[in-house]
Amino acid sequence: MDDKMPTEREKEASAYLEKHKIFDLMKNLTSMLFFYRPDDPKEFLIEKLTQLKQARDSGQKAPSLLSPSNLDAAFGIVDPANERHVSFARYKQLISLGMKDINECPDGVNEDKISYDTFITEG
Repeated sequence: MDDKMPTEREKEASAYLEKHKIFDLMKNLTSMLFFYRPDDPKEFLIEKLTQLKQARDSGQKAPSLLSPSNLDAAFGIVDPANERHVSFARYKQLISLGMKDINECPDGVNEDKISYDTFITEG
């Protein structure tokens, strides 16, 4: 087993990727590719990155995998008993499919019950 310590360069690279949320960005873009399966994936990625830049520059909401119609369906999948709430962990998994920062303290987080309404509002 090789327990080699990371080099200074590797530490710098990791810090850079974390600071700029590159892993989150790539995960979200990959999720969008699998969800939409565009005929021209490169053009699709260029379009999504352009939308992200425009949203950032104008202060608007970034594009999300979960459109309003998809939010309801996604919530239903993780709430099969129709309890109208999900755990914070489920909320984070679903919201992270979007291209925005996750609210780490949504209504209901202390009870570990994120309501449908909160989920839709945050999504």
